[in-house]
Amino acid sequence: MAHALLGGAAGVGWLLLPGTTISTDVPVAIKADAPVAAAESQDEKTSPTDLALPVVVMAAAGTLAGYAYIRRTRRARDRTTPGGAPVTPAAPPLTDLDAQSRALLTEADNWIRTSREELTFAEARHGAEAVAPFARALRDAESELSAAFRIRRRYDAGVPADQPSRRHALAGIVGRCHEAGSRLDAQAPAFDQLRALEREAGDAVRIAETRFRELTARTPVTEATVTGLTRRYAPSATAPVTGYVEEAKNRLVLATTHLNHSRQAGDADDTDRAVHSLRAAESAVAQADVFLTAVDRLAGDLRTAAGLVPAALTGAETELAVVREVLAGAPRQPDAAAPNLPEGELRARLGHADTVLTAVRRALTGGQRDDPLDLLRRIVEAVAPIAAGRTGVLAAAALLTARGAIAGADGFVQTHRAVVGAEARTLLAAARDTLQAEPTRPDTVAEGPAPTSATLTGRMHADTLARRARELAEQDVRLHGNPALDPAPANSFGGPRTAARRDRPQPSGS
Repeated sequence: MAHALLGGAAGVGWLLLPGTTISTDVPVAIKADAPVAAAESQDEKTSPTDLALPVVVMAAAGTLAGYAYIRRTRRARDRTTPGGAPVTPAAPPLTDLDAQSRALLTEADNWIRTSREELTFAEARHGAEAVAPFARALRDAESELSAAFRIRRRYDAGVPADQPSRRHALAGIVGRCHEAGSRLDAQAPAFDQLRALEREAGDAVRIAETRFRELTARTPVTEATVTGLTRRYAPSATAPVTGYVEEAKNRLVLATTHLNHSRQAGDADDTDRAVHSLRAAESAVAQADVFLTAVDRLAGDLRTAAGLVPAALTGAETELAVVREVLAGAPRQPDAAAPNLPEGELRARLGHADTVLTAVRRALTGGQRDDPLDLLRRIVEAVAPIAAGRTGVLAAAALLTARGAIAGADGFVQTHRAVVGAEARTLLAAARDTLQAEPTRPDTVAEGPAPTSATLTGRMHADTLARRARELAEQDVRLHGNPALDPAPANSFGGPRTAARRDRPQPSGS
């Protein structure tokens, strides 16, 4: 504006300049013989020249004024001080926020899984008391992530319905994931001081080598276990661990390579490469352990299930006997089976349950290989809709299958976490929450009071969610390929700011 006023004043002064010259009191000599026409002609010739410069000045002044106005407008728009209104950036599209929340759920789950792996090695060296603060931080991060997964499940189910609330829900997921990472980041420096790998890598290498030798000794035994399971049970029974022994062997070979690299780098005083190779070896050892443990766990579950099937059949008949009494006209008890079902539906469900139980008995006596866990599922699924929870054996069977499915899906995500997406992880978290939501959970499938029908249904639902999570995780692996084994991951305990602090590529040829 100052530029505009100054230019305007200059222009007006220039226009008034001729007037000031005309009105001067100094007399002007006029020759008598000068014709008036000549004077008028001279005036006409000089007048355009006199006006040209003022016009140019006025144009320049207008240009300066416009430029000053534009600058002032931009400053006012961008200013965030009390003298100007702040500009609120446009909110990202809901689809972008949705994609961001999915990506962060996957990343946060990986931060926690990787941190848990390294925490195991730190505890083996320093003891549970020394790692207690870091274990507590890990539990806090897990709580934040669990809350984020719960919000995600409600969001996927359409709750909330309105767009502003859905945007708020997605922002809540993002915030929870960041908080989970912050809990781990806050403890990462102290965790590094505890491990002191840069100064004392030798002890950590020896611990990793000890675990490596233990797993190497377990591998032939586990391989024999798989052979025995394949001979005894149907292919569907051993399908969840098909190829697991070979995967474990691959991880152990990789661990050998990186342990050698770590020792060589340590001898050459190349601390960075020594630590990186050690972390890669620890990760490979941890994943080999997951594969072998999954086989051993499945073998134990199949043995337990095989012994539980006859008892489950008996318990199912006990439940169905109550339904038959009701249909025969006996008065319904307060805890009778399916009191709110109409008679026609109750008869149909009873007939279906009888058919399933007959098929299970035929499978047991047919002389062919069977799948005990599948038989238990079939019994529970057939009887649960009309069961009153009078016996605990059906609930025990449901608990066995649910725990096994959750553990199997979790192990698969753990060993393929580089490619498994948020949907599978969300369902897996839902399965865990469903099982943990029970008011009482016996430590073994045979303990505890007789659960209610709702407990039986909840355990079945957890089993279904876990198996669906495993299916989605396997789809991700088929779509994106099996994660590359080399270079092995070298992430550390921590969140987004600290987890990759040691993840640097090794020199070629190392």
